[in-house]
Amino acid sequence: MNGIKVGDKQSKYPIIQGGMGVGVSMHNLAGNVSKEGGIGIISTADIGYLEEDFVKEPMKANLRAIGKEIKKAREIAGEDKIIGVNIMVALKNYSEIVKECVKEKIDLIISGAGIPKELPEYVKGSKTKIAPIVSSLRCCKLIVSHWIKKYNYVPDMIVIEGPEAGGHLGFKSEELEGSAKPKLENITTEVVNYIKEIEKETGKNIPVIAAGGIWDSKDIKRFLNLGASGVQMATRFVATNECDASIEFKKAYVNAKDDDIKIIKSPVGMPGRAIYNKFIRQIEKEKSKIDRCYSCIKTCNIASTQYCITKALINSVKGKIDDGLIFCGTNVSKIKEIVSVHDLIKELVCEL
Repeated sequence: MNGIKVGDKQSKYPIIQGGMGVGVSMHNLAGNVSKEGGIGIISTADIGYLEEDFVKEPMKANLRAIGKEIKKAREIAGEDKIIGVNIMVALKNYSEIVKECVKEKIDLIISGAGIPKELPEYVKGSKTKIAPIVSSLRCCKLIVSHWIKKYNYVPDMIVIEGPEAGGHLGFKSEELEGSAKPKLENITTEVVNYIKEIEKETGKNIPVIAAGGIWDSKDIKRFLNLGASGVQMATRFVATNECDASIEFKKAYVNAKDDDIKIIKSPVGMPGRAIYNKFIRQIEKEKSKIDRCYSCIKTCNIASTQYCITKALINSVKGKIDDGLIFCGTNVSKIKEIVSVHDLIKELVCEL
């Protein structure tokens, strides 16, 4: 069993913990996942929500928190371990956030919720490695060809997020239900075959990571056998002692049933998978009152959006789950208990 190579570092196991915002995957979860042999990912979405000046100056708070969170994660994991960040392209201050992470010498940036066309420009001259999130072979080809043509930059990694993933999804709503739903296995096979061609042409090793609906060691093994170098998992890491979210947030995962999962419309402009709670039922009936704008998302129009996604995500991560949005993956109903990161990773690699 090989880990995942990122620059001059390599993880022990082929597991990346997916980035989850707001505040769900911060330094404690990411640091402990890396410490235990995986790759921990900090979400940068409103990362400064706990800073005293966040409400007045959210961007300053977010930029300041990036360095703090990366430093704390490294203290937990150790300097020889890989720490990464997830940065949504949809963020208004995307370039500033990327540059701040590069300044802090982050090992890996995973970027989705949009197409990260200019990402290579922002990491120029650094050791930071970059990985776009793709949902199809077409999307993968678009990004790879653009990066090579415009920047002479070959992606350091490709992360495929399939339709079973949690949070924002790179699919049309009609592709997320029934027979029209694409299969992650098929997308992975197509992307792996394409990336092999790019590797031959460029001489560069490009790990392909499969994500979305991966539950156990058997699932991981299946995708490794399809040619993936590893998997990304998020939902399972929420129900851990080390996850940075409130205990109420974690219990919402433990208590979730199959019929509690719903595809919702997000202000980001993409469909998203979440737990169907009191908050979602309320915004389906009427627009939520928005008393201020946090300038977080490029696509959000405060006059027309149904709710403030920043406020909704902060409420839930702090434990006000009836007033908040709880993103989740399709397998959330399988979670029955809260465990340690150590025990979870041990379980996930038992058949590899």
